[in-house]
Amino acid sequence: MNKQDLINEVAKVADLPKNKAQEAVEAIFESIKLTLKSGGEVRLVGFGTFTVSARAATTGRNPRTGEAIKIPASKQPKFKAGKELKDAVND
Repeated sequence: MNKQDLINEVAKVADLPKNKAQEAVEAIFESIKLTLKSGGEVRLVGFGTFTVSARAATTGRNPRTGEAIKIPASKQPKFKAGKELKDAVND
């Protein structure tokens, strides 16, 4: 399922026009992105939790040349599925 498929499904399930469903989906994604950017977490009970984890700077190797390269520190978004989502997938 891609983003457009998700918008179509939301429009069908919620009985909304597609443009309103698109606005809703975009608003949800933007809200999650802004919350994570500010260092918060998004906890959707039964679905899962979006968090940000910090990765320390490391030294890696260029696979072609073997030359050492510096990999800068970064933040990575993470998602942990909730129990209801896990159960639904495993049924």
